[in-house]
Amino acid sequence: MRYPYLLTLCFILSIPTFVWAQSQPYFPTKTWENRSPQDVGLNAEQLQKAVDFAQNNEYEGDRDLKVAILKGFAREPYHEIKGPTKDRGGPAGIVLKNGYIAAQWGDVERVDMTFSVTKSYLSTMAGLAVDAGLIANVNDSVASYVWDGKFAGAHNSQITWDHLLTQSSDWSGTLFATKDWADRPPSEGGIDDWKYRELLTPGTNFEYNDVRVNLLAYSLLQVWRKPLPMVLKEKIMDPIGASTTWRWYGYDDSFVNVDGIMMQSVSGGGHSGGGVFISTLDHARFGLLFLRRGNWNGQQLISERWIEQAITSSTANASYGYMWWVNRGERAWEGVSPSVYYAAGFGGNFIVIDNEHDLVIVTRWLQPSQIGEMVRLVISSVE
Repeated sequence: MRYPYLLTLCFILSIPTFVWAQSQPYFPTKTWENRSPQDVGLNAEQLQKAVDFAQNNEYEGDRDLKVAILKGFAREPYHEIKGPTKDRGGPAGIVLKNGYIAAQWGDVERVDMTFSVTKSYLSTMAGLAVDAGLIANVNDSVASYVWDGKFAGAHNSQITWDHLLTQSSDWSGTLFATKDWADRPPSEGGIDDWKYRELLTPGTNFEYNDVRVNLLAYSLLQVWRKPLPMVLKEKIMDPIGASTTWRWYGYDDSFVNVDGIMMQSVSGGGHSGGGVFISTLDHARFGLLFLRRGNWNGQQLISERWIEQAITSSTANASYGYMWWVNRGERAWEGVSPSVYYAAGFGGNFIVIDNEHDLVIVTRWLQPSQIGEMVRLVISSVE
């Protein structure tokens, strides 16, 4: 009679460990576990509709991205390609549910340009600097950290880290031979109108502008005193198990002397070339880190407090946080929760985070106007 008793006792003692193990979120190792849609609570037929939709709505621009870039930004005066480019692949993507790969399409290992999705990686470098105490407060004047003249003058000296992160600085100047006013100028007027415009109080007006984004990257380089790709690799990409294939580029003329060493100041986008070149799989790891609020398998890589700041609507634009788009304000996708947030780049590159449904959606080369419908289709598959 002892043996049944011992077996029962062992089973009872094992229950807490089993339940604890089952309750822990899944994180991939170097290999990633796939689960059927049904196993993670998704309707397979509905999810397949989302995949088919992504494959059937490919970005209309040229696969030769040098051509697509020059066409897309042709109205910018003096626009030129100053950093690397790469011909793109076809539509590709991944849907993660509960951390597992529930669907994928296209070549998810192919390294492609990602354009302004880079901005969300750049924002993370600022968050790490805050977490490390290198930046005491995002409301500090950047001039107190970067004193080489970039933030001199009555206007530019008012600019804070918060203003750079929310694209509301209205910084005026030239960086790496590119003038702020020549980047995405207004649809009306001409060069004289743009050059001699009235400067707006920092923090009051949102303007998407890569020169000022690159100024943030330059300023963070001064704070970290080492190339930002090294910081990203050490602090984020290696700990989350990313591949060795991703790269982060700047421009041919964006090398600066830091502590006697020439370092490249990277680009926050790709509309003049450069930016982050990365696979869909590595994007998905980055997205999963944010879905898990900065924690990777028990290690807090970036603070939860920073992530909350990054996805809070800014004063100047309710649809924008710290270089993450948030599903609120004028750009909100109808029928999708306002808690959803995402990184977005030229050509239909997206990393979408949905905490309510424990979802990450990475989609590449989707016609940009169709992203809202794509997200709705995936969410509708949740059972």
